[in-house]
Amino acid sequence: MKALLIRDLRLAIRAGGGFGLGLSFFLILVTLVPFGVGPDAEVLARIAPGILWVGSLLACLLSLDRIFALDFEDGSLDLLATAPLPMEGTVSIKALAHWLTTGLPLVVIAPLLGLLLNLPLQAYPWMILSLLAGTPALSVIGTFGAALTVGVKRGGLLLSLLVLPLYMPTLIFGAETVRRGAEGLPTTTPLLMVAGITMGCVALMPFASAAAIRVGLKGQ
Repeated sequence: MKALLIRDLRLAIRAGGGFGLGLSFFLILVTLVPFGVGPDAEVLARIAPGILWVGSLLACLLSLDRIFALDFEDGSLDLLATAPLPMEGTVSIKALAHWLTTGLPLVVIAPLLGLLLNLPLQAYPWMILSLLAGTPALSVIGTFGAALTVGVKRGGLLLSLLVLPLYMPTLIFGAETVRRGAEGLPTTTPLLMVAGITMGCVALMPFASAAAIRVGLKGQ
């Protein structure tokens, strides 16, 4: 499992599959927002929670099609399917590698980008907590979508259509956590909802992803 994780991390960094691409997109999006809505500090502060979360979601989405694509192209996926490590474990490791190269860097850089959107200082702890609690769900759900579309020609668009509706609950409660933190309101309920969604996804999605890969490989 450790060797598979290190391999996926190296592939993601060398192939530009997540680390630089996601951060660059996140930076460009947040930088363009003030130009689009104007420099009004109150307006930027009001929309900052939603913009930061939407940016994180879309940045994670960019690299999802590469989770299994490289393994499928070189035949490694067939070997992984017959390896002693269960496919559920393989899927979980790949989701972890995606989060480490995409989700975690977004959590680190989000406070810096919050400054560009005039995010209130009291919202920063809640933004970091909500992203830490929610971005793993984005990677796990995205891995499920990638498993469904592995081997499909031009599956990137289909992957987006499959995954984006599943991302909505995490986006809603994550942004609500930051918004409530910015306004000094209780944040316990939305933050627990984000954490609950992530735990549910981590517990169930690997089995669905593994089943989708098995079906996909049989159909080849």
